Amino acid sequence: MIYNSFDSPGLVKVLRFLQTHNTEYLSGQDLSDVLRISRVAVWKHIKKIQELGYIVESKQKLGYKLISNSTTLLPWEITTELKTKSIGQRAYFFDSIDSTQNQALKMANNHENDGTIIVAGKQTDGKGRSGRRWESPKGGIWFSIILQPKFDISITTLFPIASSLALSIAIEKIFKISPELKWPNDLTIKGKKLAGMLVDVSLESNKIESLVLGVGINFDVDVKKIEKIMKDTPNFYGVVSLNEQKNKIKPVQLVQTFLVELEKIYELLNMKQIKKIISEWTKRSSTIEKNIEINTINGKIKGRAIRIDEDGALVILENKKTHRVIAGDITHVSK
Repeated sequence: MIYNSFDSPGLVKVLRFLQTHNTEYLSGQDLSDVLRISRVAVWKHIKKIQELGYIVESKQKLGYKLISNSTTLLPWEITTELKTKSIGQRAYFFDSIDSTQNQALKMANNHENDGTIIVAGKQTDGKGRSGRRWESPKGGIWFSIILQPKFDISITTLFPIASSLALSIAIEKIFKISPELKWPNDLTIKGKKLAGMLVDVSLESNKIESLVLGVGINFDVDVKKIEKIMKDTPNFYGVVSLNEQKNKIKPVQLVQTFLVELEKIYELLNMKQIKKIISEWTKRSSTIEKNIEINTINGKIKGRAIRIDEDGALVILENKKTHRVIAGDITHVSK
């Protein structure tokens, strides 16, 4: 099942009319007359709307009444009243896909897809950093965003860090909780992983052709089941889900808020206002000023994380010597 935000006009027209008149029953004839489509088309659209998770009550001689909206991240729900200029204004939804990142990479070279978001109900081959598997069942929020940025290639290593900051701010606003940011791009609650970021960059003539941001959020997932599957994965440090906060927030509220915050940070990057991003990230970091151990391609480093540089590199102090690390898996350790 594949849907997009711009190619289901009949279904969306019927749905929007039901949503704006949800205190009353609407007859099939009324819908047909107002929307100028046949009663058969109305009936077909109602059936599809119900299949998509909307609760529509049908009563003989009265008609149809929308009781509740779908919790599925359908494209038209994401784009409706979305307060961004470009990010997220085009959306696709796949009920199941190998990886939203794979799909986004196939679409990334088309300039019409700048800002497009690709969402999945579940992924069968979700991607994590360094080619690792990302367990992404139904109940989570899994998506990728296609961007064609103006900023310099040197900022690409900072982008996932900046994106994790945007998600942290969105969660703070919606859930009134404060996730911690673990370098380079994880969000955690009480030391367990809530969300992660992945970035794939396409370059041409030393310029950024396209950038694809992959985001995975454990929104309403079975934590015990995921931990059982992932427990032997390298650098696995536990999973936490937002539904444990017992807050009746719908996924679309979080996604829309994140897209707004991401666009704000994206514009800061385009304007080279790097210090502000680093400052805000550092305030929320669980890594800075902590004793850590990190595995790099040049071996293991054990020391104190003291800051991140303007390119997102982690600066570590080890025996009075500093190291700059662009990528690696960190573990928090005692002295």
